Amino acid sequence: MNLVDVVNADYISKNEKSFPEFRPGDTVAVHVKIEEESGNKFRVQIFQGICIAMKEKGHISGHFRVRKIASGGIGVERVFPFYSPNVLKIELKERGKSRRAKHFYLRERTGKKAKIEIDYDR
Repeated sequence: MNLVDVVNADYISKNEKSFPEFRPGDTVAVHVKIEEESGNKFRVQIFQGICIAMKEKGHISGHFRVRKIASGGIGVERVFPFYSPNVLKIELKERGKSRRAKHFYLRERTGKKAKIEIDYDR
């Protein structure tokens, strides 16, 4: 075991094993730990949106990208590493019927066109 593996083992979040199985196209709610200005207090913020991309799920540098439409119709994207200690929990809200691995085309769409059909069979 080399030094890089030792450092990675220290910074890996133990929450990743409790995350549900989800794919791009699914609607997820990510519970993120946000530190306050004082530095010793934190709160949990929920970021709910459609998972539009995933990269290297089992790897230390793996991450997933979630996009939501904020108030005023502005799209907001966030990238969450799988092994981040700031990602406390992921809830699977809806399973999307999708045949793509990346949903970057949703960036140009607004309103009802920016939705993915629900997959009731999965």
